[in-house]
Amino acid sequence: MPRRPGPEPEASLLRVLHPVGKLPTAVYWRRRLLLLIVVLAVLGGAAWFGIALLAGGGTAGGASSATAASARPVPALERVVPSLSAIATPTPPLVTSPADAVATAPAVPDPVAGGPCTDDMIGLDVRTPGNAAVGSKATFELMVANVSAVPCVRALDKGLQELALFDLAGNRVWGSNDCFPEASSDPRTLAPGEVVTIPLVWGGLSSEPTCSATRSPLAPGSYLLRGRLDTKVSADAPLTIG
Repeated sequence: MPRRPGPEPEASLLRVLHPVGKLPTAVYWRRRLLLLIVVLAVLGGAAWFGIALLAGGGTAGGASSATAASARPVPALERVVPSLSAIATPTPPLVTSPADAVATAPAVPDPVAGGPCTDDMIGLDVRTPGNAAVGSKATFELMVANVSAVPCVRALDKGLQELALFDLAGNRVWGSNDCFPEASSDPRTLAPGEVVTIPLVWGGLSSEPTCSATRSPLAPGSYLLRGRLDTKVSADAPLTIG
């Protein structure tokens, strides 16, 4: 079958580079340039739209994920038990060694010879006969001792001295200054280790601070005697009445 004659490749290329027609060559070139610009614009717009679509899809996906995460209901356990990051951890106190504590402790001044006897410089004790008959008189003793290393002065005034009896429930049943208070001025210089014993005879009857209630013999039982010298208070000493 005979081959249909067609344009040679060289002729086609020449026709593209040198268009031939009824119109001037410049017209054909302007048409082709305009067509090329339109094609390039369409391709550029399509590329831009594709890039924007991809970027918008990622943002929308992230926003959707964030929205979904925020909309996720909080589990009941998280509502009851806070997270560890939300719990404030207290700062542990500064621990100092015993040596530092001793070094930073304020120094206690040494007792001054001939100065007043503070409560720390004296010892105060009371003494009972241990047993006493109901309604009988008993002799109690208030003993003041200088337990410091220097002589000091302490007022032993009668008004500053007091002996009191208490039952085992803690009720006060008698006091030495209730009915027969005495007054005197007796500043005493106590040598180191010196003990001053002050006796007092108890009449065996009850009393109260106003001495207006009826006084009666204390019932048989166990009692405690406590002494005081101004602001210094002694330990209790037992007394059995029977």
